[in-house]
Amino acid sequence: MKPILSIHPEKCIQCGRCIRVCPSLIFLQQEQTKQITIQAPETCIICGHCVAACPTGAISHSCFPPERIHKIDRTILPSPEQILLLCKTRRSNRALSNKPIPKEMLEMILEAAHRAPTASNKQQVEFTLVTDPNKLHAISEFTLNTLSSIAKILGNPLSKPIVKRLMPQVYNYLPTFERLKKEYQKGNDLILRNATAVIFIHTPSHSRFGCQDANLAYQNGSLMAESLGISQFYTGFVCSALQQHNGKRLLNQLNITGTVHAGMALGIPEFNFPNYIDKKDIIVTHDE
Repeated sequence: MKPILSIHPEKCIQCGRCIRVCPSLIFLQQEQTKQITIQAPETCIICGHCVAACPTGAISHSCFPPERIHKIDRTILPSPEQILLLCKTRRSNRALSNKPIPKEMLEMILEAAHRAPTASNKQQVEFTLVTDPNKLHAISEFTLNTLSSIAKILGNPLSKPIVKRLMPQVYNYLPTFERLKKEYQKGNDLILRNATAVIFIHTPSHSRFGCQDANLAYQNGSLMAESLGISQFYTGFVCSALQQHNGKRLLNQLNITGTVHAGMALGIPEFNFPNYIDKKDIIVTHDE
């Protein structure tokens, strides 16, 4: 659907904000009259920058009626120091209880993830929330079986010399694969770590920037989880297993279409970390 845009001249103060923020260069300002006009509205990517930036509500956009535009009270936003502290305190806490996460908290995490920017404002990122214990168990089982199959290939005397030369870093994980399997047999799931929810973030297979968009969404969601006191960690082993040839079996079971780029395991923590620690010194290259 092509958007319909117009400018209310009686409201427009000719500040030019819409011109400076529009990625499609739809807005023009006449040199003589300073009047702002619209050109080629069919090129609009429906990002909403223009209506969000307009201080007087002078822009009418068919995709953003008044009920979809909200005033921002910047006095209640967290301070830069608070945001930085949140980033410092965020950790992959895998000490999880078996308490379920309240529905409203999961919805806030999903909403925060959904709010992340996407390339060209395509908004093709989708989410699959898994809370069914049987499906969570199936995720761990599938991942462990896949990793075990990989371990067998890596340990095969015939294929080992070739694979080791092509992917030497993979062999560093062999002891980990064995430990995951042994612990699972003892009833200790080191894949999901007792998580009561998993969010898979995926896009259509043809999405050019699907991986980047999905991981931007992950960061938004993980920070929201931290602010809510919900533990989260990246499901790296699960995502790696899904990339194998048998990954579609689990995707079909979870009714996921497209490509999974990120996964977030969530749970109520047994405790909160009382400290944060410094990372290695930051590396910044300056252009001067």
